[in-house]
Amino acid sequence: MKPIFCFLSLEPVQTGSDRSSVMAMFRRLKIFVTKFSLIHRRCSSYVSRMRYLDRLKVDDEACSAALQNSHMFLFHRLSPLLQCTKRGTLRPAALMSSDVLSILERLGSDRPLLKESVLIGCSEQNRAQFCLDVGVLDQAAVEDICDGTFIDLRKSFFLLTGLEAPLVAKAQALLRWHQTSGFCSATGQPTHRNQAGSERVCRSSGIIYYPKMSPVVIVLVSDGKRCLLGRQPSFPRGMYSALAGFCNMGETPEETLSREVAEEVGLDVLSVSYSSSQHWPFPHSSFMLGFHATVSPAHTQLSVDHSELEDARWFSLEEVTSALQVNSPPRSGDAPVIWFPPKQAIGNRLIREWADRQRRGEERE
Repeated sequence: MKPIFCFLSLEPVQTGSDRSSVMAMFRRLKIFVTKFSLIHRRCSSYVSRMRYLDRLKVDDEACSAALQNSHMFLFHRLSPLLQCTKRGTLRPAALMSSDVLSILERLGSDRPLLKESVLIGCSEQNRAQFCLDVGVLDQAAVEDICDGTFIDLRKSFFLLTGLEAPLVAKAQALLRWHQTSGFCSATGQPTHRNQAGSERVCRSSGIIYYPKMSPVVIVLVSDGKRCLLGRQPSFPRGMYSALAGFCNMGETPEETLSREVAEEVGLDVLSVSYSSSQHWPFPHSSFMLGFHATVSPAHTQLSVDHSELEDARWFSLEEVTSALQVNSPPRSGDAPVIWFPPKQAIGNRLIREWADRQRRGEERE
């Protein structure tokens, strides 16, 4: 970054108004320098954390040392351990690795289990974060010692904040990858992980395996006044979301979304705009690419492929606004209600973006 120079006039101040102008200029300069300093420190902190994590991935000794004084997130057969806060909300239990080791020894587990921990991140204080699946231990016993509950990840997504959910999802995805990648696809021989858990190696062939994500496109289709939402048979009762599908080999995301919309609801896409992306742990580990798409208002008749979707229909802004106010899934026995994926899900983000655009459009009119 180029240095910033500020030239100030040193001529004597003659009037009160001149003095006020100079003081105002100094206040603005102070605010600018303060903001610049904060931004610089945040960037430096981020760079420091990323370089620290990168070192831990390639240096087994450094990673082992970091593990001894790290935060640990526990899972039981891929369900995260959550604890209740004083506010009555739930959060992932961040335990010290030394406490986890004591728990393992107390429950009769062998000491090497801790080494199966997987590196998932780094706190702002440069404390490494690991996750560990303790599925070999008694679930109730661990919950009692840790004063928490192992909750299925799909349910957890409705209970966690936006900042916590991605970390838990990443942890589960990496744990699942290790559980399903124990053998080399070329030789059939066992693969061996590095200390961080960022790769697995077949020592027979030398092939290195890295965690993978499957690219998925999720698209919110609009005809200008309404948005199109659908539901799969596997969705919880009453939940609708944007259309989604896996990318075929050789396809671009734009080609994928056009094909999926054509296949699932029989519509031609006219235009596409990118929104955002998200790692999504369901059904395994997906990389969601979010888009908005438009179709001609003159050609909105749906032809739903019921082998893919249970239902698909157009929603007005009023209907979307009402559904967005449903904060939790309806309980068994409740009256049927339309609701959307949790706020942490990119499907929810696309729906909210569309609703905001529609409201701004109506205000301009």
